[in-house]
Amino acid sequence: MLTINIREAKTHLSRLVDEAAKGNVFIIAKAGKPMVKVLPLSEGELQEAEKLGFMSGEISVPDDFDSLAATEMIQLFEGRPS
Repeated sequence: MLTINIREAKTHLSRLVDEAAKGNVFIIAKAGKPMVKVLPLSEGELQEAEKLGFMSGEISVPDDFDSLAATEMIQLFEGRPS
């Protein structure tokens, strides 16, 4: 099994993720000490990760979300008392 130091893993993360997704398991080491094992997600884990919108209808965002407390925020940033 391939062991890669953390610096190299950071440099080549995209390529390493692609390799892991293909089933090529590897270990990331820090200062020569094995720390983590990188392996692909199982089919069940992949399906679970794809549940975008799983809380649809459970929460609501107010229409004025982007402007909530805008006046107070401006006062805080400009240093004016409320």
